Amino acid sequence: MSLAYGVFARRGEAPRVGARRGDRVLDLAALAAAGRLGALPERVFARADLNAFMAAGRKAWRECGERLADIDEGGIALAEVELLLPIAVADYVDFFSSLEHARNAGRMFRPDAEPLPPNWRHLPIGYHGRAGTVVVSGTPVTRPSGQAKEPDAAAPVFGPSRRLDFELELGFVIGAPSRLGEPVPAERATEHVFGVVLVNDWSARDIQAWESRPLGPFLGKSFATSVGAWVVPLDALEPYKVPAPPQEPEPLPYLREEPWAYDVELEIELQGQVVSRTSARNLYWSVAQQIAHLTINGASLRTGDLLASGTVSGPEKRSRGSLLELSWNGSDPLELADGSTRTFLLDGDEVVLRGATADGAVALGEVRGRVLPA
Repeated sequence: MSLAYGVFARRGEAPRVGARRGDRVLDLAALAAAGRLGALPERVFARADLNAFMAAGRKAWRECGERLADIDEGGIALAEVELLLPIAVADYVDFFSSLEHARNAGRMFRPDAEPLPPNWRHLPIGYHGRAGTVVVSGTPVTRPSGQAKEPDAAAPVFGPSRRLDFELELGFVIGAPSRLGEPVPAERATEHVFGVVLVNDWSARDIQAWESRPLGPFLGKSFATSVGAWVVPLDALEPYKVPAPPQEPEPLPYLREEPWAYDVELEIELQGQVVSRTSARNLYWSVAQQIAHLTINGASLRTGDLLASGTVSGPEKRSRGSLLELSWNGSDPLELADGSTRTFLLDGDEVVLRGATADGAVALGEVRGRVLPA
């Protein structure tokens, strides 16, 4: 199984960087201190985030991975450590890159019009999120409060969100930064990506609907974004790149590349029951195109940037990546095995997202979160 990197702490000890191998964790600070990780010094790993390691660049990442492959001692049992947020998040950008998700949203909210916004097939739509509320898997999520307005109501009201939702996404973590004012071309974009992590972009749909006229998501998204504790090196997914259907119309030159995606299987568990299975194959825009678009105006990448794919949804009902879609905005409640139904999340609900390649060689782990009352 491929290695994954994260940050851990044992009782009474300072946090440090580790590499997961099965159910064990290798202490990279200790290995570096013993001179077993090449030129990388102990200080790169004796810290509470991966950022110094990620900033060292692709050559250092690969050398570290090669040296770890030759280390066969067991490490520390996962059960003995606390897992922490793996990166110090610099900027957070969330995209809207799944064709089926975009179509579903359009069909629900614009039933008498073309489902896709007119710009959707021309550029990777996205919004800048809040880096300070990115939390690690296992962190409870408090139901947010805010303004909402029903379509037939005369005025908005304030209170806890009644349409709390999850979103199944892939996150790409930037390691090597770029220079301000210099766009990153699509063909070199993945050179800046350290690795991949699972993301749950929690969403308060009622707050989002009222505030998103005209500027888009704000408080309906910024209260929490959960990420996995382990970042899988992007190199590990290289063998799982697959061709994707043609992009029509053909994108402008700065976005143009042969369409591709990662063949990674994804699933959503709600209250102990798997309610959806989908694939990262269902992403229309690649991370390379996302980076090319993000930087075309001169904006720079920073070590620790988190770029989320947007909800990953497939064409079948049980391959949709959000409760909004699975319950069709509440009009078709999702039935669980215990006979209960969900239109949106209830207090106490636990959501778990998982991802892995079909052969199990690359595992993204899980993102777990339980809803607490407002």
